[in-house]
Amino acid sequence: KCNFSIYFLLEVERKIRANDREYNLSFKYATNSIKTSKYNPFTFLPLNLFEQFQRIANAYFLFLLILQVIPAISSLSWFTTVVPLVLVLSVTAAKDAIDDIVKLCGLCGRHPFFSLFHNRLISEKWMNVQVGDIIKLENNQFVTADLLLLSSSEPLNLVYIETVCCEPPNNRLDRFTGTLTFNSQKYSLDNERVLLRGCTLRNTDWCFGLVLFAGPETKLMQNCGKSTFKRTSIDRLMNVLVLFIFGLLALMCIILAVGNGIWENHAGSKFKAFLPREENTVFSAFLTFWSYIIILNTVVPISLYVSMEVIRLGNSYYINWDRTMYHAGSDTPAEARTTTLNEELGQIKYIFSDKTGTLTQNIMTFNKCSINGKSYGQDQSEMTPVDFSFNRLADPKFLFYDHSLVEGVKLELPDVHAFFRLLALCHTVMAEEKREGDLVYQAQSPDEGALVTAARNFGFVFRSRSPETVTIEEMGIQRTYELLAILDFNNVRKRMSVIVRNPEGKLSLYCKGADTIIYERLHPSCSEVMKVTTEHLNEFAGEGLRTLVLAYKDLDEEYFSEWKQRHHESSVALEDREEKLEKLYEEIEKDMMLIGATAVEDKLQDGVTQTLEQLAKAEIKIWVLTGDKQETAENIGYSCNLLREEMNEVFVVAANSPEEVRQELRDARLKMCPDTEQDKFLIPEIILGNTPKVVQDENVNGEYGLVINGHSLAFALESNMELEFLRTACICKTVICCRVTPLQKAQVVELVKKYKKAVTLAIGDGANDVSMIKAAHIGVGISGQEGMQAVLSSDFSFAQFRFLQRLLLVHGRWSYLRMCKFLRYFFYKNFTFTFVHFWYAFFCGFSAQTVYDEGYITLYNLVYTALPVLGMSLFDQDVNAGWSLEYPQLYVPGQLSQYFSKRAFMMCALHSWYSSLVLFFVPYAAIYDTARDNGKDGTDYQSFALITETCLTVTVCVQLGLDLSYWTVVNHLFVWGSLGMFFILTFTMYTDGLYRLRPSSFAFIGTARNCLNQPNVWLTVALTAILCVLPVVVYRFLSSQISPTINEKVRYKVCQMKEPAPRPRRTRLTRRSTRRSGYAFSHAHGYGDLMTSGRYLRRNALTCSTGLIPTGRSPGFKPTGRSAGYSPVGREQNPKQKVEPTSLQVFRAVKDSFF
Repeated sequence: KCNFSIYFLLEVERKIRANDREYNLSFKYATNSIKTSKYNPFTFLPLNLFEQFQRIANAYFLFLLILQVIPAISSLSWFTTVVPLVLVLSVTAAKDAIDDIVKLCGLCGRHPFFSLFHNRLISEKWMNVQVGDIIKLENNQFVTADLLLLSSSEPLNLVYIETVCCEPPNNRLDRFTGTLTFNSQKYSLDNERVLLRGCTLRNTDWCFGLVLFAGPETKLMQNCGKSTFKRTSIDRLMNVLVLFIFGLLALMCIILAVGNGIWENHAGSKFKAFLPREENTVFSAFLTFWSYIIILNTVVPISLYVSMEVIRLGNSYYINWDRTMYHAGSDTPAEARTTTLNEELGQIKYIFSDKTGTLTQNIMTFNKCSINGKSYGQDQSEMTPVDFSFNRLADPKFLFYDHSLVEGVKLELPDVHAFFRLLALCHTVMAEEKREGDLVYQAQSPDEGALVTAARNFGFVFRSRSPETVTIEEMGIQRTYELLAILDFNNVRKRMSVIVRNPEGKLSLYCKGADTIIYERLHPSCSEVMKVTTEHLNEFAGEGLRTLVLAYKDLDEEYFSEWKQRHHESSVALEDREEKLEKLYEEIEKDMMLIGATAVEDKLQDGVTQTLEQLAKAEIKIWVLTGDKQETAENIGYSCNLLREEMNEVFVVAANSPEEVRQELRDARLKMCPDTEQDKFLIPEIILGNTPKVVQDENVNGEYGLVINGHSLAFALESNMELEFLRTACICKTVICCRVTPLQKAQVVELVKKYKKAVTLAIGDGANDVSMIKAAHIGVGISGQEGMQAVLSSDFSFAQFRFLQRLLLVHGRWSYLRMCKFLRYFFYKNFTFTFVHFWYAFFCGFSAQTVYDEGYITLYNLVYTALPVLGMSLFDQDVNAGWSLEYPQLYVPGQLSQYFSKRAFMMCALHSWYSSLVLFFVPYAAIYDTARDNGKDGTDYQSFALITETCLTVTVCVQLGLDLSYWTVVNHLFVWGSLGMFFILTFTMYTDGLYRLRPSSFAFIGTARNCLNQPNVWLTVALTAILCVLPVVVYRFLSSQISPTINEKVRYKVCQMKEPAPRPRRTRLTRRSTRRSGYAFSHAHGYGDLMTSGRYLRRNALTCSTGLIPTGRSPGFKPTGRSAGYSPVGREQNPKQKVEPTSLQVFRAVKDSFF
C-alpha cells in the first residue's frame, strides 16, 4: 500500500500524445500559468494581514484596542486606537496591492502565440498552453514552455511524431532523456532537441514545437526560487527594538502600579472626595497597570509605521524621476518596483552580478590583428575609419582604423590574404541572403560573427555553406571549398580546425585557438615570428582585448585519405570514442605554420569599469556569477578591472573531486591568512532567541581574486564544505564563479546571506538570473536583450549597469541616512513625550491622569510634529549627489549600520530620558508657588500642562533643526508652520466658544490667554529648550574635533571648497592588464558536428555576382617560407623586431583623495 501511494505521488515517467489534450489532461500536468505575484483576490486579505501583523507593533496596537474596550481600564476612547490602526493597515495593504498588480500586469504569460488546433493555427495566450500542444514560434519570440523541436524554417528539419515518453520535471538544464515513437519505431531524444522556456528564438523565421513541460514544471521555473516577502535590516532591527520597548513599557507600568498600591495604602483615603478609591489595593494596582499601558502607548506610536511607508514611497519616486538614470537609447527610465526596500540600498556589502548583458553588451568588435609579425590597428580617437566603399558587400557598421591593412589586401600580400581566408573558412557561422548582396551572419557566438565580418569587409566574403562545401568570395571571385572535416572546439582543446580542399585541389588545414595551445603545435621554423607575435599579443591583452592565434598546414592527399579512414572508425567506436578522436586531432594538428593573431573587444557597457571602481572604493565586494566558460569570464574580469595584475594572486579552483576542491580552497585561504585558526571564525549572534552562526570578516594583507568553475562550485556548496568556500571567498577582493546554473547562483547568494551579517544585491538581465534576484536582499533587473523576466522579478530596474552606482551611492545612501535620522528623531520626540507622563505620575497619586490635555495628545503626532520630520526624511542630504559620487567612502557607515543601531537607539533613549526630566521639572519649578502679573495664583494643573506642551513642542523643533543638514523652502514651511499651527490650535481649543459646544473635551478654557502672556513662561520655554539640546551640541562639537566621521570630513572639505559640485575630471588612459586571454570563443561544443551533419542549414545563397571593385586578384593561397619580416615585395614589414623591445608604460586612473 505504501509503495502504491508513492508511485502516484512521484512522477517517474511522462507520457505525451501530440495534440491530444483529452489524453494529456488525464495526467493532470501543470498548465503554463506562471505566478510571479504574491497574492490573488482570495488570499490577499488574510496573507497581507498576516504579513503586516508580523510587525510586532501592529499586533501590540491590536492588543491595546482590546484593552480600550474595557471601561474599568481605559481612560481613552476606543476610536483613538482603532482609527489609526485601520488607517495604517489600509494604507500598507493598498501599497502592497498596487505593487503586486504592477507585477501581474507585466507578466509575459499574457503575450500571444499561435497554437496548432484541429489542423489550423489559432492565436492563444501563454497561460493557455497545455502539455502536448503543438505551438508555433516566430523569430525573436520567447520560448513559451519547454518544447521538443518538431520543425523549423530551416530545411531538413521536418519531424513526424505520435507519442513521447520522457523524464519527469527536474531542474537539470544540461540534460534531457526521452523516446519518440513513430510507426512503431522508437527514437532517442536528448538535450539538443529541446528548446527551454526563457530562451529566445534567433536566426529562424519560425518553428513548431511540442510542449513537454509547462509553467512551474519547466526547467527554468524549477531553477527559480519562490517569491518571498523581503524586509529590510531596519525592519528586522525594529522588531527587536519594539520588544525592548515593550519590556521598558511593562517595567514603567509595573513601577507605577506598585506606586499606586503604596500610595493607596498610605494616602488614598485622604482623597476620596476627588478620586474613587478601590478598597482592594492589589486590584487597584492591577487596573492601574493596564491604564498606564494605554496612556504610555505613545512610546511606540502607530504613526511611526505610516510615516515610514510615506518616506519609502517618496524616496521611490525620486528613483523613478531621476533623469540621469534614464537611458535614451531604449527609452527606459529607472523604476523602483517595490517601495519597501529603499534604505536597504544604502547598506549593500555584496553584489552578485551576471556577466553577459549585465557587464557587457555581448557585442564583439574586431579591433586589431598581427599578420606575419606586423601589427595592424590604430587608436580610434586619432584616426578616421577605413573607407570600404570599394567593397559593395561590406558591412556598413564595421569600423577599422588602420589603412595599411586595406592596402595590404589590395596589394595581394600572400600573408594578408591567407589571414582573412582562414577567418572566412574556419568557423561555424551561417549566412542568410534574403536578397542579393544583403548578407546576414548568424553566429552561435558573437566572437565568430566579429571575425567573419572582418574578413567580409576586407574582401573575403563568406556567402554560404552546405554540409560538404563552404563558398566564399575572394576579392570579387566566388570560390567553393570542399569541407572535408571540422575538428570542433571544446574546453580542453581550446581550438578549432577545418580541413578543406580548394578549387585547385590542394588540401589545407586551418586552425585558430588559444596562443598557448597553438604555440605548442607550431613548426620550429616559426620561432622568430612567434616572438614578435607574442609581443603583439601582450599589447592587445594590455588593452583588454581577447586574442586568438591563427595557423595553417598543407596536407598530403595520401596521408589525409588514411587519416580520414581512421577518423571514421573512431567516430563510430562504441568505446573510448572521445579519446580516440582526440588522439587523431592531436596527430594532424602539429607542425603548423603561424599566420598571425586577432584581437577582439568584448564591449563592456558604458561606464562599467568606472562603476565597479567606485563600488570597490565604497568597500562593496563584487561576485560575478556567470554561465560562461572560465576563460571568457576571466577575460571580462581583467577587462573591467575586477581582476588586476597588481593583485597578489588570483586563485583558480577547477578540481573534479570533493577532496581536491577542499584542498585547493584551504591552500588558497592559508596562503592569504597563514595564521588563521580553524575554529575561531564563527561568532554567535542572538536574534529573538535564535543563535545563527555568523562568519566574521578576516583581515588579510594584499588583494586576492578567486575563480571557481561550476563543477567545483557544486562540491563547494555542499553542507560539509560551504563554510570553507565562504571563508576563502570572503577574504578575496573579487570572486568569479563560472559555468554556474541558475540554481547555483541562488545557492551562492543564500550562503552569503546565511553566514554573513551583510546586505546582498543581485543584478542580472535574463531569465537565468531570476533565482538569484529573488534570493538576494535586493534584486535589480536590467531591461536588456534577454527579455523582461529579470525585471519582472526584481525590486529595482534600469537599462544600464552604470546606473547601479547612482542607485546605491546617491539614492541608497540618502534613503538610509534619511530613514535613520527619522527613526532617531521619532523615538526621541515620542520617548520624551511619554517619559513626562512617567514623572508626572509621582505627583498625581499614580492615578493614570495625563499631563497633557486630550487635544494635545491627539494632535502631537498627527499635526504638531508630523510634517517637520517628514520634510527632513524626504529632502535632507548631508552632501549633494555630485559629492556623494566623488567620495564613495561616504557609503561605508551604512554597511556598518552606524547611523541607526541598538547603540544609537540606547543613546536616543538616554537623551529622551534626560530631556523629559528637564521638560517636567524646569516648568514645575518655574511655576511652583508663583503669581501672575495680576496677582492671581499661577500654579494650577492647566497652566502647568500648557507650559509643558509649549516647551516640548519648541524643544523637538529645535532638535530637528539641529539634525537637519539641508534646509529647503519646504523644510522651513513645515517647521515654522507646525509651530504656528500649535499656537493657532491651542488658542482655538482653549476658547469659551468650543467649551460651550463640548465642555468635557475643551476644559482648558482661557488657559492659553492667561498663561502665555507671562514673560516668565517664555523664559521657561527658552531655558528648557537650551538645556535639552545643550548635551547634543557639546557632544557633536567635541566628537567632530577629536574623532570626526567621514561625513564630517567631506562636509568640511566641501565648505572649504565653496563649490556646489565637484569639477569633472579627465580619466586618463588605463592599462588594464598585460595578461593574454587564453581563448576568445564563448560558443559551445558540438557545432562542428552540427555543420557537417546537414541539420539546421539554410538554403543555398542566391547566385552571387561580383560584389567588389577588385584592385588585384589572388587565384589562391600559395604558401611561402615563414619568417618574421618576410615580404613578397621585398620590403621589410616589421623593422621594429630588430630593436630590443621596451616595456609598455602602464597608466592608471588615480583620483586625489584627502583621506
